[in-house]
Amino acid sequence: MRIVTWTIRLAVFLLLIAFAAKNVEPVTLRFFFDLALQAPLVLVLFGFFVLGALFGIAALLTTVLRQRREISVLKKQFSAEQSAAPPLPPL
Repeated sequence: MRIVTWTIRLAVFLLLIAFAAKNVEPVTLRFFFDLALQAPLVLVLFGFFVLGALFGIAALLTTVLRQRREISVLKKQFSAEQSAAPPLPPL
């Protein structure tokens, strides 16, 4: 199974390298106030991919932190209930 996984990873990596090699032409990104940035297309695509991933992580971070806080509160409540409950008598 490991061989199949590494073969798939290698194939995807080689496809991405081939894609990058085919898209090295410079492109111009035009911003407001007559600002312009000229860079290879593959770098622009990679940059926007990274920005999208960072925005996705930031959007998910609030949910994860809220859930962790809620789990912590529930654990404290559970441990308080366990220590307050009298032990069960033996059968």
